[in-house]
Amino acid sequence: MASSKPSASSAQEKGELPVLIIGAGLAGLTVALHMAETQPVIVMAKRALGEAATAWAQGGIVGVVDQVHDSIDSHVADTLDAGAGLVVESTARYIAEESADAIRWLVDQGVPFTPDEAGPMGLHLTREGGHSHRRIAHAADATGKAIHEVLLDKARAHKNIQLLEHWIALDLITNRHLDPKTQRTKPNRCYGVYALDIKNNCVETISAKSVVLATGGVGKVYRYTSNPDTATGDGIAMAWRAGCRVGNMEFVQFHPTCLYHPNDRSFLITEAMRGEGGFLKLPDGKRFMSEHDERNELAPRDIVARAIDFEMKKHGLDYVHLDATHLGEAFIKEHFPMIYARCMTIGLDITKEPIPVVPAAHYTCGGVVTDLKGRTDLPGLYAVGEATYTGLHGANRLASNSLLECIVIGKAAAADIAEMKTPTLPNLPLWDESQVEDADEQVVIAHNWDELRSLMWNYVGIVRTNRRLERALHRIKLLRYEVQEYYANFKVTRDLIELRNLLECAELIVRSALMRKESRGLHYSRDYPGTWAVSYPTILTPQAEGAENIKET
Repeated sequence: MASSKPSASSAQEKGELPVLIIGAGLAGLTVALHMAETQPVIVMAKRALGEAATAWAQGGIVGVVDQVHDSIDSHVADTLDAGAGLVVESTARYIAEESADAIRWLVDQGVPFTPDEAGPMGLHLTREGGHSHRRIAHAADATGKAIHEVLLDKARAHKNIQLLEHWIALDLITNRHLDPKTQRTKPNRCYGVYALDIKNNCVETISAKSVVLATGGVGKVYRYTSNPDTATGDGIAMAWRAGCRVGNMEFVQFHPTCLYHPNDRSFLITEAMRGEGGFLKLPDGKRFMSEHDERNELAPRDIVARAIDFEMKKHGLDYVHLDATHLGEAFIKEHFPMIYARCMTIGLDITKEPIPVVPAAHYTCGGVVTDLKGRTDLPGLYAVGEATYTGLHGANRLASNSLLECIVIGKAAAADIAEMKTPTLPNLPLWDESQVEDADEQVVIAHNWDELRSLMWNYVGIVRTNRRLERALHRIKLLRYEVQEYYANFKVTRDLIELRNLLECAELIVRSALMRKESRGLHYSRDYPGTWAVSYPTILTPQAEGAENIKET
C-alpha cells in the first residue's frame, strides 16, 4: 500500500532530507531505484501509481544491441534525420551509446521482453518509423506496461522509497517564498514543494534535498490525445514559474494513428504495426503514403501525421484506415495481442477489418531546459523525461527514443544528486489559505478546460497559421487571467491546479510557435512553408518573457 503522509519532516530531523520525485512513471522510478540504496526517496503521483504515461507506451525502447547489422552511428543518424536539423548531436550520441546498458538494466530488473533465442541479447527486435534497422526491444505490444509494472513493484518493495499517490504538487518552493531577509542573503535554489493531499484536502509543505520533475508532457492541452489524464504539463509550468528556461515548446508530436471510435478516442495504435507492414489507406482501399514520402508508411511521424491530415481534409474524411489484415491472423495475435483484444471489445476484428485511425497529440518534444545530468537552471531542481528539453528530440522525436531518454538521463541525474551535499534549508513557510474559501461553482473550471482544449486543437494543431495562433494567444491570456483570479480566491483542487498548468503551457506553445518563422518538423505553418538552411531551438526565458501575471492589456 502507498503511504498517505510524507516523511519529509522526520527525515529532516535526522539530517536525511529526502529526494522528492514528482511523477511515478519510468523517468521517476529510474531515478528512485538508482538513488534509494544511499538515501531516502519520496515518489509522488497525483493519481493512482499505475496511471503514468509509461504504462500507455506500446511500441518499445531503442537499444543498439545488434553489433552485426546496427551501430551507434546509424542510430544517431536516424535521430538527426527525424529531428529535422534541431537535434543536438552530442546528446543523441550520448543517449545512443548508453542504450545497450539501458536495455540490460531493464532485463536485470526482470522486464519480460519478447524473446528471440537467435536475436542479440536473446531479444526480439522490431522496427519502427524513421529507424533504418530493427533495434526496438519490446514486450509484445505493451512494452510500457510491462516495464512500469516491474519497476513499480521494485519501488514498492524498497525500504528507502516512500510512494505517495493522490498527491499533486502546486508549486516549487524557492527564495521568493522566504522572508525578505533570508531571500536576500541566500542564493536562489529549490527547497521543496507545496503539495495538495487530495484525499485529505490539505496542502503540505515538503522539504527536499533535491526535487526531480518527472511529470511527463502536456498532451491534455489538446482535445484529442493518446495521453492519459496525467499529461497536464505540471512540471513544465512549475519550473517556468520558478524561473527556469523552456525550449522547443512549439514541437508537439501528433501520433499518426490513434483509434477513431466514439467510445475509445485515446487508444494508440502502435508505430510497430506499420513497422511490421501495415498499410495506410483511404476508405476506398487506396494507399496514399507514396504521394507524400518515398518511405511510405515508414516515414517519420510528423510526415505521416501531416499526410493523414491532408487526406482527411482533401476528401472530407473523419478518419483513414490502417490495414494489417494481410499480415495474417496468427501474426497479428502474436505481435499485437493488446491492440487485438482492445479492438475486439468495441466489435472490431483487426484480423479481418482495417482500423479507423486519426492523428492525436502524443508527445511533447520540448520542455524544461536541462543538461545531460537532468540539471535545470535552478539549483536543487532536476527534470527527466518528457517534461524536458535535452536536445535529443529536436523538431520531431524518433520513435521509441523517449523511454530510452528516461533511463539514461534518470540514471545520470541520480548519480549527480547522490554526489551533492545535503543542504541546510531555511524554515519554509506553510501554505497560507486563510484568505480563500471553498469554490461556490466548479462549472467555471470545467468550461474553461473544455474551451482551452478546443481552441488548441482548432488553432494550434498539425497545420498552423499566424492568424490562428494570435487568436489562440489572445483567448489563452483571458483564460489565464480568469483562472488566476479563481486561484487567488478559492481553495485549490486538482482540476484547478491542472488547468492553471495547462494554460501556462498552452501559452508557451503558442508563443514559441509564433517565434518560428519557418516550417520544420512538427511545426508546419502555412504562412512560412519554407525551411531555413540553418535553424536554432526556440528558448524562452522567464525573466525576459514575463512568466507570471500575464494579463490582457
